Amino acid sequence: MASEPAKTKIAVVTGGGTGVGKAIAEALLGAGFTVVITGRRQEVLDAAASELTKATGGKVRPIKADVGDPKSVAALFDAIKSEFGRLDLLVNNAGMGTPPVPMEEITFEQWSAIVGANLTGAFLCTQQAFRLMKAQEPRGGRIINNGSISAQTPRPNSAPYTATKHAITGLTKSTALDGRPFDIACGQIDIGNAATDMTSKMASGVMQANGEIASEPTIPASHVGDAVVYMASLPLEANVLTMTVMATTMPLVGRG
Repeated sequence: MASEPAKTKIAVVTGGGTGVGKAIAEALLGAGFTVVITGRRQEVLDAAASELTKATGGKVRPIKADVGDPKSVAALFDAIKSEFGRLDLLVNNAGMGTPPVPMEEITFEQWSAIVGANLTGAFLCTQQAFRLMKAQEPRGGRIINNGSISAQTPRPNSAPYTATKHAITGLTKSTALDGRPFDIACGQIDIGNAATDMTSKMASGVMQANGEIASEPTIPASHVGDAVVYMASLPLEANVLTMTVMATTMPLVGRG
C-alpha cells in the first residue's frame, strides 16, 4: 500500500479504544493527524474507530496489539511502517491498575501484569518507535507518555501502579536524552481525575491519605486530548518535558 502524503502526520495511541486514549485520538484526528488506535480487543477498537470517524471525519486505523508482548508490538510497528511509511507521534497511554488493597495482599501475578502493561509496554513501543523514527525521512518524531498524577504522588494502597508511573518519568527523561541526536522529542503528561469509566467511582468517594472517603472533582477527558495536541503541535526543536492536567480542586496540592 502506498504511503500517506508527507503533509499528513501519523500518530499511534496505545489503549486508544476507550477512556483517555480515545479522547486523545479524537483530539489528534481533529488536528489533522491520521491515527492508529491499538489495544487488546479488536471489537472495542472497531467500535471506537467507527465512532471517531463519524465524529471527526478523520482517518482511524484500528490494529489489535498487546503492548506487553514484544512480538505483538513488533508486528504493530511493522504494520505502521508498511501501511504509512513513517510515524510522527507515539502516545504511550495503555495501562492498568490493581485492586486498592493492602500491599501484602497484591499477588505476584497482579504485580507482573501491571508492570507489563504500564512500564514494559511503554518501553517496547518506545523501542520500536525509535527504530522507525531514526530511519525515516525526514528523521525524527515525538513520543508522549501518560504518567498520571501517580507519577508524582501515590494514592493509598496503590504501590504497583504508583511504582510503574514513577518509572515512566525515568523512561521519559531517558527517552528525551537518548532521542536528542536523532530529532526525537519525548514528554510526559500527568493526568489528574479525567472523567472516564475508570474514574466514575470518584463521585461517590475514594480513600484519602488520612483514611477518610471523599468525593473528588473530575474534568472532561477532552481537556487531556487538547493538551496532547498542544504538545504534539510543537516543532521538534521544542518539547514539553512534563505537563500536569488536573481538576483544579482535586486534593493533590497541599494537605487536602
